[in-house]
Amino acid sequence: MSSTSTERSYGGESAADRSARRRTALVDVASTLMSEGRWRAATVAGICADAGLNKRYFYESFPDLDTLADAVIDTISTEVAQSAIAAYLASLDAPLDVQARRAVDAIIGVLGTDRRKARILLGGAAGTPAALTRRTDAMAGLTAILVEHARTIHGVELEADSLAHTAPAFVIGGTAQAILSWAEGTLPVSREQLADDVSALWLSLGASASELARARLNPGAV
Repeated sequence: MSSTSTERSYGGESAADRSARRRTALVDVASTLMSEGRWRAATVAGICADAGLNKRYFYESFPDLDTLADAVIDTISTEVAQSAIAAYLASLDAPLDVQARRAVDAIIGVLGTDRRKARILLGGAAGTPAALTRRTDAMAGLTAILVEHARTIHGVELEADSLAHTAPAFVIGGTAQAILSWAEGTLPVSREQLADDVSALWLSLGASASELARARLNPGAV
């Protein structure tokens, strides 16, 4: 078959667009199964049936179910990171508290408004050891972003202390639990209040960690 025929558009949709749409449908079905704890029983045939696709379209995008599970976690973590970074970059000229709040609200916008994403990335509902490893890597990546931000805000004193790594991990863990609880409906606050509270805690912990790091470096100055 010629490349012209394989790339032909149907109904105004190119071959690449159709492939991307089918991939998105598969990821969406997998997200539901993973978030509901049904991933271990998932099959290619079942996923394709739920997505309304022929099995051959599965292998167009994924060699196996593990790769699909990885794609689900990667898609969510990438969306979170990109949203948070975009919000931060768009507010570089704003006060620090505004920067933090916009970044937190962006994260809530991705995870807190789609319970499936919160459960998968924050709640450990990945379903397989490989997927759990991928989730751990994704959370470590988010922590690394916060570590880098802390270095730019709080200076070398915090960077030289173990708190440079402990504090961001603590913040990510607490933020994850708060957003997951809110997404599950067990945290009775509005989205606006959640963003206010979490960003305030981010700033408070960052300032306290920096102060403690300086005290450790210069104990005689306390």
